[in-house]
Amino acid sequence: MKRATPAFLLLVVGFLVISTAPARLQQPATFADRFEVSDVMIPARDGKRLHTKIFTPRLRQGSGAAGSDGEPLPIIFKRTPYGIEGSAGNFNAYYKALADEGYIFVHQDIRGKFGSEGEFVMQRPARPPSPRGYGGPGSEDPNKAIDEGTDTYDSIEWLIKNVRNNNGRVGMLGVSYDGWTTIMGAIEPHPALKAISPQASPADMWLGDDFHHNGAFRLSYGFEYAAMMESGKDVQQFSFDRYDTFDWYLSLGPLANVNEKYLKGKIPTWNDYVAHPDYDEFWKRQTMIPHLNSVKVPTLNVAGWWDQEDFYGPIRIYDALERFDTQGMNYLVVGPWRHGGWANGTGESLGAIPFGSNTAEYFREKVQAPFFAYFLKDKGAKDFPQALTFEAGANQWRRWDQWPPTARTEVRSLAFGPNETLALADAKASALRTSDSAFDEYVSDPAHPVPYRQRPIQPTYFPGGSKWSTWLVEDQRFVDDRPDVLSWETSVLDQDVTIAGEVKAHLFASTTGSDADWIVKLIDVYPEDHPSNWALAGFQLMVSNEVFRGRYRTSFEKPAPIEPNTVLEYTWSLHTQNYTFKKGHRIMVQVQSTWFPIIDRNPQTFVPNIFLAKEGDFKAATHRVYRTPQYPSRVDVPVVRAR
Repeated sequence: MKRATPAFLLLVVGFLVISTAPARLQQPATFADRFEVSDVMIPARDGKRLHTKIFTPRLRQGSGAAGSDGEPLPIIFKRTPYGIEGSAGNFNAYYKALADEGYIFVHQDIRGKFGSEGEFVMQRPARPPSPRGYGGPGSEDPNKAIDEGTDTYDSIEWLIKNVRNNNGRVGMLGVSYDGWTTIMGAIEPHPALKAISPQASPADMWLGDDFHHNGAFRLSYGFEYAAMMESGKDVQQFSFDRYDTFDWYLSLGPLANVNEKYLKGKIPTWNDYVAHPDYDEFWKRQTMIPHLNSVKVPTLNVAGWWDQEDFYGPIRIYDALERFDTQGMNYLVVGPWRHGGWANGTGESLGAIPFGSNTAEYFREKVQAPFFAYFLKDKGAKDFPQALTFEAGANQWRRWDQWPPTARTEVRSLAFGPNETLALADAKASALRTSDSAFDEYVSDPAHPVPYRQRPIQPTYFPGGSKWSTWLVEDQRFVDDRPDVLSWETSVLDQDVTIAGEVKAHLFASTTGSDADWIVKLIDVYPEDHPSNWALAGFQLMVSNEVFRGRYRTSFEKPAPIEPNTVLEYTWSLHTQNYTFKKGHRIMVQVQSTWFPIIDRNPQTFVPNIFLAKEGDFKAATHRVYRTPQYPSRVDVPVVRAR
């Protein structure tokens, strides 16, 4: 390991904190005139002290604006593991509309990180709920019953009593890990907490967020993030000896070599991966979903369609809260963004894909700022749709009174056919079939895995710049002609096809091995005749995608080998989406079984724990994907009825 440079520390985006340049470079010249800044150590109930910065607006002479000696202001509170020094840069983008409105801003290092005391525990599980809330005893020894919620409660209690000229209301927000601390603070909220916006928050690190997807281990991200967060009280980048980490991870060999050669058992989260390969009580304790049994605080959930780290989380949190939202306080916003992409920049494009408007600025100014102004200042109208989604392709914001909008959609099937054809049919109808060639097959070889993005694959947090943040919008033509990637494609669309809701894969497949991964990608194929932007001619844009580890087809808790040469059904979600495939485009579905190194290599020989697999366990296997009336492999999509 080597310590990261100061510039890198400010760029680190772990679960992704907001991607910003070093604040010392971004800080406006008038910052010192705009805020009074103070550093305090706020005591938690167990005596540990949490390092906190308080930004109090100065009263601007002649402006009538609220400030340190003017009208009382609400508090905007963010809790982060990434360090709060230099956080003034947030006021140029993420906080700009809020700062212009007038708030007291408070940033805090969470327990055990940077300037705060105590022990850092990665996503410390929520404590059992107290009958009297976090203000009550909670256990025989309340000082031992701590979590991020109790630290939030204790901090708000101190802030309300000690920060001068606050109006007694607090709002919380944050991206990624900071979004997770936000929702954790609202499980048993302090009475002064009046509005929250958990943004790109993870919800379940085994089922669908940073570390695993449907049991498949997210190798490069899981390794690099754990090493970064747990090698010291700050954040430290793992030192790779190769620029192309595809080669590094492939030469690593079996996952058992991680501790043997590099981490030496010193990274707790990596040890947890090894000890808990399946969906056991360790992972179930870490998710907050069972604790979301009421909507106690108005909640603005935020997600990005091409979030490379936490798209599952915010949708899962929204869905969990929606079951109990009897007062209309649970809202969802999804835009055309990478992880945290709404927090800075204009949001006019992502990678090569343009969106026709400044979507990030729109969110910050027209959604986030009015939300907090209404609930913390009684200002403006409560004009918040149940769900606000950006419909890429059409490049329009859509307002919905329900998400998913099942009353306005019908499920149709993209059915796999012969000769790489794809048919958009009624979900109950059979696709085009022939008596011969009732399957397509390929050889999946762990020794020659399919890259998940174009090589070279730089380290996730490469100081010189990494394409990690935009890999989900990369042109998929770089794998379209590989023999271990299957593709099916519709004819040219004669009208727009708009989807809104959950996309689901139904794969009927067999393997000569005893385990397998299945990766399905839904792709928009642009026309070759694209004179307005030749960079997009023939572009293959991933719209939805997901991996499923075959050993978990019947149970996430108890993996089982696959019976070789047996056709089995695999069904899993490719997540929710709102997208328009334009007239003149084509729709493609791709299937493959390796996605390296974002997903670890499946040995394709069943072993109880892949983290302990041996070199000899990794074997090539032939996979077949069937497309017959009996075995109708397809992707189901919710097509919006004509408006």
